[in-house]
Amino acid sequence: MKIKNVLPAIAFATASLFIACSDNDDSVDPVSFLSPTAIVSNPADGEIGVARNKVISVNFGEDMDAATINATTFKLKQAEVTLDGTVSYLGSTAKFIPATNLTAETTYTITITTGVKNVAGESLEVNLVRSFTTNISVAGLSVVNLGAAGNYVVLAKTAINNNPTSVITGQLGLSPAATSYITGLSLTDFTGYATSAQVTGKVFAADMVSPTSTNLTTAVENMITAYNNAAGRLSPDFIELGAGNIGGRTLSAGLYKWTNTVTIPTSVTISGTADDVWIFQIAGDLTMSAATNIILQGGAKASNIFWQVAGEATFGTTSHFEGIILSMTGITFQTGATFNGRALAQTAVILDGNTVVQPQ
Repeated sequence: MKIKNVLPAIAFATASLFIACSDNDDSVDPVSFLSPTAIVSNPADGEIGVARNKVISVNFGEDMDAATINATTFKLKQAEVTLDGTVSYLGSTAKFIPATNLTAETTYTITITTGVKNVAGESLEVNLVRSFTTNISVAGLSVVNLGAAGNYVVLAKTAINNNPTSVITGQLGLSPAATSYITGLSLTDFTGYATSAQVTGKVFAADMVSPTSTNLTTAVENMITAYNNAAGRLSPDFIELGAGNIGGRTLSAGLYKWTNTVTIPTSVTISGTADDVWIFQIAGDLTMSAATNIILQGGAKASNIFWQVAGEATFGTTSHFEGIILSMTGITFQTGATFNGRALAQTAVILDGNTVVQPQ
């Protein structure tokens, strides 16, 4: 037996097998870089109660080829209708910002197609499809019950300070602070109330004879209850709209929530019917720039617009504001600002030559 001839034969066979495998590489399906189950979407699949201004995001978990992430490969649909929007990509996360607010109580579908690729040029295994449902209809949003606080155009706990001359239509109330903490109105005292040439209505304070003090205690308690009611409303339709800058926007009816300060650097339109309700939950300050306006459109009423402000509410010189302000910290109207609504503060209200009118 000639064993010496076996090794060359084995080597030849091995080499032939390797070459055969190499020649067939092109026929082997490439391995896809990701399974859709590894991708994290926000909203999550099946999520309900999603805000109507939600920015849709998808995190791939690795760096992607940005050129492959666009309106063709990242879609948002309602039934068979593809929505318009802006697609962006940064790091490993793609975002879709709808061109308009989503409809209440409606199911939407997120689709990421196999056209997306990672930086190595590998494609998604199969289309990613996720769905979510938006929040309840705004038709179910009820007004905030002001109780006895609704009897006042200005109600405060610690002070009402005015720099003359203001023009105020409606009643003023202060409690538990006394009449001496109402300044700049040149009050004329009567039994249980006072009057001022700057006020079309009566002025009340906690040290006036009964039943004024009792009525004011109830009104302040109702003001705090109303504040807590507005702050405690759940399932907002709009979350962190404009990152707190709402200048230039048109605001439809609904519940809005911000976890920080809200600014109004340019005029804002509040658009809806006389039956619509707006509640704005603001965890920080509310600041309106000089010479800007809140404009009501389509029958919207100031009495149905509620601004719950945990911080200070400040309205710039010659600005015009609409709605019920429920402030925990304080309300300041700068020189010449005008206001159609109610200023209800758990500290002080400061006026400076303002025109203040209670809503119809």
